Amino acid sequence: MDAAYLETADGAFIASPLTRGPWHPDHQHAGPPSALICRAIEREAFGDGLTHLGRLTVNLLRPAPLGECRIEVSQDYLGRNAGHYAGRLIARDKEIARFTALMQREDDLPIPAGTPGHPPPQAPKPWSSSPSVTMAFEGAGADFGYADLVENRIAAGKAFSGPCAVWFRLNHPLVMGEAPSPYQRVAVAADSGNGVSASLDFMKYVFVNCDLTINLFRRPVGEWICLEARSLFGGNGCGLAESALYDEVGVIGQATQSLAVRAR
Repeated sequence: MDAAYLETADGAFIASPLTRGPWHPDHQHAGPPSALICRAIEREAFGDGLTHLGRLTVNLLRPAPLGECRIEVSQDYLGRNAGHYAGRLIARDKEIARFTALMQREDDLPIPAGTPGHPPPQAPKPWSSSPSVTMAFEGAGADFGYADLVENRIAAGKAFSGPCAVWFRLNHPLVMGEAPSPYQRVAVAADSGNGVSASLDFMKYVFVNCDLTINLFRRPVGEWICLEARSLFGGNGCGLAESALYDEVGVIGQATQSLAVRAR
């Protein structure tokens, strides 16, 4: 199947092998389901005139299995400038994730020239001059589908060996027959901050994220999203991955992930 998901006639989604992550052959990488959640929120908020995703927080309760899943989303509050939404991802009759989101109303409001921080800083290197790299982790298996779902290029540092900057582009649609939105492109990539900036030995440690929070201050532009990421470890079994997010124009926001660090 040439897409991460196939939508069924009754509104469910079938996760294809392109969503498979590196931690277990039966589990999805959390990026694709986070993007699917983003899609559901965008559709719910569009009718309210809210078109900018200001924040998305996904609490990952358990691994998302390959196969069928469903998303429920509802409006918590609708104001003049913003709306708050919440919901859950369900698979095999279990809650896989709970999420909240802030959607904002956009307005054409140019920023005065000379304003500090404007225009926003650019990524360390453009995607067009960044060398290609294949996402791979020793011991992750040959059918790590997420590595085929996205294309990667290195903008700074060395991927999977500490702080670095990596470009992401979807090689396949998120949902069969649809073009992904700019926000969905961000969500697919943002959950990989702990992976691309991994500094612990994958064969000796597990450093899975328990959540994902994305904050964006403007609509992304283009197909490419860059993560300038680093992972921090407290020596107490806990960690934090933080990523500055860029598009082809400049910085668009940030993402954080709380990590559970364990010895294999």
